[in-house]
Amino acid sequence: MTTPPASPKLYHITHVDNLPSIVADGELLSDAAMMARGGPTQAIGMSGIKQRRVEELEVSCHPGTNVGDYVPFYFCPRSVMLYVIHCANHPELTYRGGQVPIVHLEVDLHNVVRWAEENGRRWAFSLSNAGAYYTELRSQLDELDQLDWQAISATDFRDPDVKERKQAEFLVHGNFPLIPIERIGVKTQAIGTRVMQALGGRYRAQIEVLPRWYF
Repeated sequence: MTTPPASPKLYHITHVDNLPSIVADGELLSDAAMMARGGPTQAIGMSGIKQRRVEELEVSCHPGTNVGDYVPFYFCPRSVMLYVIHCANHPELTYRGGQVPIVHLEVDLHNVVRWAEENGRRWAFSLSNAGAYYTELRSQLDELDQLDWQAISATDFRDPDVKERKQAEFLVHGNFPLIPIERIGVKTQAIGTRVMQALGGRYRAQIEVLPRWYF
């Protein structure tokens, strides 16, 4: 749809309370793996949608795998999901703690693909909301121009089509290590301090207070 940026970034969001266990594992895990372990310390998603991603939504370009078997990343910070968390009024959202404790883990898309291919790991991306039955999935870098990068970068997503395409996801099968994470964006210095404590000097990711990544 539009030309992708030269160095696209990916963003995984999680609650700061989850970082100690993530650091202990040294990796991010798929929803399926997390559900098998009883769930994260602090869940921030919608359980019904997560269940559907694990049990029903197949990744068509990798038959035999479902969306929930993959670690999810957005193509932008300040995502539609973060807005839902910020508003804290969606009937399917049990988490009501707001956006302040949510952190963004940023990684370069090409570094993710390089790691996945070196480790024989499947990856894919959706052209819209990966939690929807109708979403289309791709698994080639030369297909990145099929994403609507203008919608992805939009700050106003009241238009339903923009909102849908902004929710495109990049998916890595199974797990993804923390080492390639380049930057961690937080809303406040207090949360940044908690992130630094959780990392315990084990990773070099830069921690930045980035209000523009939030609502």
